[in-house]
Amino acid sequence: MRSAFLGLTLAAALAHVTIFIMIAAALDRRGYKTNMFLARIYFFKYLSAYKELTRKETGRPGPLYGLLVLSIILAFLFALVAVLLPRG
Repeated sequence: MRSAFLGLTLAAALAHVTIFIMIAAALDRRGYKTNMFLARIYFFKYLSAYKELTRKETGRPGPLYGLLVLSIILAFLFALVAVLLPRG
């Protein structure tokens, strides 16, 4: 059971990385320059820029914003469950 939750943690973490790459690509298409080598440093800067740009365009944060937040919350929850489950 523990390995199933660790697998779900890995899947959620991979989804998080994929969605962040899609956010960086969306920012590039909108003329906001991103640097993928420094993406780990500028993570929150790029995330807030995406949220603001999509809010200006549509009045709401873009769909990738919610998916990114959901994926990292799920990754943390699955990891927590995997750690708290007894071995066996």
